[in-house]
Amino acid sequence: MANDDGPAPDGPDLSGVLAAVGPRLRALRKQRGTTLAQLAELTGISVSTLSRLESGGRRPTLELLLPLARAHQVALDELVGAPATGDPRVHARPIVRHGVTFLPLTRRPGGLQAFKQILPPNTPGGELRQQTHEGYEWLYVLSGRVRLLLGEHDLVLTPGEVVEFDTRVPHCVANPGPGTAELLTLFGPQGERLHVRARPTKR
Repeated sequence: MANDDGPAPDGPDLSGVLAAVGPRLRALRKQRGTTLAQLAELTGISVSTLSRLESGGRRPTLELLLPLARAHQVALDELVGAPATGDPRVHARPIVRHGVTFLPLTRRPGGLQAFKQILPPNTPGGELRQQTHEGYEWLYVLSGRVRLLLGEHDLVLTPGEVVEFDTRVPHCVANPGPGTAELLTLFGPQGERLHVRARPTKR
């Protein structure tokens, strides 16, 4: 789950970007006439965490911003103040957390959100910790090896393999090495089920 001690997104003027997220979240909520309690029910994020995000007392992370972007029906980069552009190409703003790089590939408010993930070898560091949250997730391995702990299952996925799972099941994604791993990820909104399921080969 999200925590306060993880690395924040890399990039120029980082403190200014992060400081602007809270007021933007509060303004979006006020525009929609939503209370903190209602937003907590929509996102699964506690009222206290939402309040701290809006006041700047909690650092925004990808796990927190994704459900908030869906709830407010805005693109993720709108929450972090990416400039508007008429260019139809996706201008990815990398987000780095716990050594993993996330490149956003979609801008459409709500619905499915797509990311390219780049995992250095042996990530995440230390003990592998499974987490749970509302929604569904779809992973496609582009290169390298990806280890997926899903409930009682421990799978090693190779290029071309696909998995889809209910994120309410405890899960963790890691890179056992030896090289960098790259994958495409689709985060589904709560209750929306994807149609590609994993059929990994036995090892």
